[in-house]
Amino acid sequence: MNKKKRGLSPVIATVLLIAIVIAIALIIFLWVRGMTEESVTKFSGENIKLSCDKVSYNAQYENGNLYFSNDGNVPIYRIEIDSIIGGTHESKNIEDLVTNWPSNGLGQGKTFSGNLASHLSGAESFKIIPVLIGNSDDGKKTYICSESKGVREFEI
Repeated sequence: MNKKKRGLSPVIATVLLIAIVIAIALIIFLWVRGMTEESVTKFSGENIKLSCDKVSYNAQYENGNLYFSNDGNVPIYRIEIDSIIGGTHESKNIEDLVTNWPSNGLGQGKTFSGNLASHLSGAESFKIIPVLIGNSDDGKKTYICSESKGVREFEI
C-alpha cells in the first residue's frame, strides 16, 4: 500500500506563520506598554507616587461635618470620599459633594470644613483618599493616592 501524505500548502503555512508572529508581537507590545506608565511628577521632578508617602493631614467627622487640615508640605488638590453602603463602594469627588472646596486645593496649613451628612446617609463608613496634581508630558494630571497611602477610614 502506497499512501500519499500531503502537508499544508506553502501559502497556508506562510499565512499561519505571519499570523503567529503578529500575535506574539502584539502580546509583547501590550506587555511592555503595561509596564511603562506615563510619568507624572511633583515638585522637583519627583514621581508623584512618592509624594503620596509624604501627604500629612488631619481629618475629623462629627455630626455630619468633615473637618480637614493639610498638615504636611504636599499640596492636596482634592479628596475622594469612598463610602461603603450595604457592602458596596461608592466613590465621589469632594467637589461634587460640597461647593466650598478650594479650586486650587489645600496648600500647607490650610483647612476645610463642610457638611457631608446628606451625601453619606445610609453609609456604614467612608474613607478619605488624597488626590494630588502633578506635571506630565500632556500638562497637569491628577493622581489618586493608593488606598494604603494616607487613607483614613471613619465609622458612621
